[in-house]
Amino acid sequence: MDSAAPGLTDRTDETVTSQILDLFTSLAGAVDWSFDHWYLLALAVAVTWCVGEAVLRRLAERASAERMALELVPVRHFDPGVEEIFRRGVQLARASTSMPWWAPRRAKTVQVRLRADGSSPLRYRIEGPAGGERLLSITPFGPDVTVKRARPIVDKPRQHTVRAEFILRGKLTSPLRDVPLAPDPLQPLIDAVSDLRTELGDLAEIRLDIQRAPKWALRARRLQLMSAARRKERREAQRAARWLRQDAGGIEDSMGWQLQQLMLKDKPGGAAAGRRLVMPPVPRRVEPAEVLGKLTDDDHLVRVQLLVMCASNTEGRAQARLAQLQAAFDVFGGRSRWAMRGWRLGPWRVGADQWPSRRGFERRWNLGHCHPPRANWVRLEELTGLLKPPTVHCRMPLLAGDLPNFVHGDPELLLQGIYRGPDGRERLVATYAEETLFEVGVGKAGGGKTERALAQAIGWAHAGGGLMFVDPHRDSWPRATTFLAHETLMPRIALIDLNGLGTSPRVSSWNPLGMHHGQAAHEVVEAIADAYSSALGWDDATAPRAITILTAALAVLVAVNETACQAGRPKDQATIFHVRALLTDAVFRKAALAAVSGRLDDETRSWWQVVFPTLPPDAFAVVLNPISRLAANPVTRAFLGQPVGVYNIRAAMDSRMIVWVCPGGNGPTDRLLTALLARDLLRAVRSRRDTREEERVPFRPYFDELITLTGASPETIAAMFEDFRKYKCQVHGMTQLLARLPTPVRLSLVQNASTLATTAGSRSAIAPITAEWGDSPSPDRVATMERFEHYVSMNVHGRRVGPVQLRGPHLDKVFAAQARPQKVRALEQAALANAGALPLRQVTELVGGQLERVTAFVCELAPASADSVSAREYE
Repeated sequence: MDSAAPGLTDRTDETVTSQILDLFTSLAGAVDWSFDHWYLLALAVAVTWCVGEAVLRRLAERASAERMALELVPVRHFDPGVEEIFRRGVQLARASTSMPWWAPRRAKTVQVRLRADGSSPLRYRIEGPAGGERLLSITPFGPDVTVKRARPIVDKPRQHTVRAEFILRGKLTSPLRDVPLAPDPLQPLIDAVSDLRTELGDLAEIRLDIQRAPKWALRARRLQLMSAARRKERREAQRAARWLRQDAGGIEDSMGWQLQQLMLKDKPGGAAAGRRLVMPPVPRRVEPAEVLGKLTDDDHLVRVQLLVMCASNTEGRAQARLAQLQAAFDVFGGRSRWAMRGWRLGPWRVGADQWPSRRGFERRWNLGHCHPPRANWVRLEELTGLLKPPTVHCRMPLLAGDLPNFVHGDPELLLQGIYRGPDGRERLVATYAEETLFEVGVGKAGGGKTERALAQAIGWAHAGGGLMFVDPHRDSWPRATTFLAHETLMPRIALIDLNGLGTSPRVSSWNPLGMHHGQAAHEVVEAIADAYSSALGWDDATAPRAITILTAALAVLVAVNETACQAGRPKDQATIFHVRALLTDAVFRKAALAAVSGRLDDETRSWWQVVFPTLPPDAFAVVLNPISRLAANPVTRAFLGQPVGVYNIRAAMDSRMIVWVCPGGNGPTDRLLTALLARDLLRAVRSRRDTREEERVPFRPYFDELITLTGASPETIAAMFEDFRKYKCQVHGMTQLLARLPTPVRLSLVQNASTLATTAGSRSAIAPITAEWGDSPSPDRVATMERFEHYVSMNVHGRRVGPVQLRGPHLDKVFAAQARPQKVRALEQAALANAGALPLRQVTELVGGQLERVTAFVCELAPASADSVSAREYE
């Protein structure tokens, strides 16, 4: 047994050795076969990769089909903090993983889309997995941002399209520049698309894909960076050691060193003491925080993919737009920056627009897949500027979709001014007439507010609209006639000129008490009494007796006129000047009361029977004094003293008339006349209650010099700004100082103004307007504007646009094609004829005999028996 064991062991060892040799021989043969048939292995690897890629693409396409889109619309004063934006970034990163388990990583992404196509300066959309909709719908921005489900966007093909992918260049571990939130980090991008023109097919879109960083990829990158840093440190240590040895060798070869050695040679231990010991430097310890930089921590680290596409139907515009966006991204650059992927060969650039990158770019663009470059690692703090919609600190451009272009003759548009775009192009802009309910223009004298109102009124008149322009100074009429002197407009224009200019002035007529137009008697009485009270400062506390006397007198005269019209004798109507005869002439009073006794209510008859006889004669002075002042002016007396007045503002509204009213001035008498006209306008507009809303014709009163007009009738003007919208009557007012307007008027017009405009002026005068805009722009900026420049805020499609800076339209330029100076004389004659204007001398004779005619009518109307009864009752 002992002798056989060694032999058995030797045979076993030989067997094992033989097997090992056979294994090595087989491996060598396999390697040799593989070397000879390498193409088969490459083919197998390629087929495996292709099959795997096809499966991944199919799964990714299926996952992408379940994506959703949200559009974020911020309010004008949206001003988020850094923490709110950071929380939004955390939501986006978390939502990117809300995918089925089988979805490939390329589909697990959330996409921020910044799009400019002319519909808005920059549309902000979020697209991501359908499972993340709940998470993304509730934002940390609160009510300042409206989140709504967005529909898919289908673009029409453009003739010219350029594409680009941006990657991070520079030091991989260095962050992007920390861009402050004021001004908005999106401002460079918005400026880059501010001159986009929809009519040329311009389009620009930026897509930022955010994907949570895979742990294995992050570990691999950290390991790579640490290994590279250690290798670099070892090389530096080796280089330092070489230089140290070279320095030591150089010293030992020097003459000084040799002499020192000779001097120390004879001394005991001298040569040994002089020897130089060279210690090589030790590699410095590599600090992970210093080497890894922003990749040190896993928290809030994401990978991003930045794609840009620009298109246009005009050659060169898409390329220029891409260059502008590339420059805009430079704002985010620091030690790390965004750079366009690809390389340049002379005049050619090889990038996402060329093979083979273009196909992959389009697949990622269309499906929302994310293949971020290896260098695109960022922290959420670096993306602060792109994780939110535009804020209050962003200056938004005015696009054609925001404010439409003015088209001459379009009844749906109302001219506002001239807008100069970022590219230097100018265009006439307008608002929609249906949405422009009330307009207020403020500015210093000569600043252009009246010129702008005239341009708007002339444009509205040429579009077929009706209007009333009240100008106490009359300067607007000769300025506008050149552009209104058209054959089609002359039948619609009426001039009420109370200035009495020329040797033979012509005056129109208006009987505030006239009933020949079918007005309601109580409305006429109320309108005149309220106008008197407003102009003279009467109220129930300070002048109750004067209001009562005037109201009772008006009730009798209106009843007389109503009787005359029903009898077919409108020329026998009384006027406002007959109030004096009614109060002071016993014969006329008795006849009038007897004639209309059946038309008066019991309270009015009782007042005339019981209270009137007890009044002292001096009680009538407060009522008669204003009427006497009106009668003392021949023009005013002629205008108000005719029995059948032609002026009828209700008929002018319904027939789209263009009425120009020029009061004679702004004195006490003129203020009373203006108050009567304003109150009559309020009565006429409210009388449109008898017309269905859809049948009411739009009408626009323009009030120049609101300070003068509101001084006569503040409550009436305030009521206009509060009530007229219901009756399709839109008021436009101009004033130099908002602070000088009565408080009710100022509060009403600012509260209800759909258009608010101001020219340059003093800082104190402009401050109330800029305060309505949140002092953006500031009063200092507005105060230093050039002449004819305006800041205007408007309503378009239910939202406020502006304030934007516009240049006031100059009539000679904007309406140069409509100028007809040779027909101005014909227009003036037609306007006076349409207003029923007659020579002042002729009207004066007619007015002088009106009292006798009215007296004869009431005496004829009252029977003898009634007259005797009246005499006994009213003595």
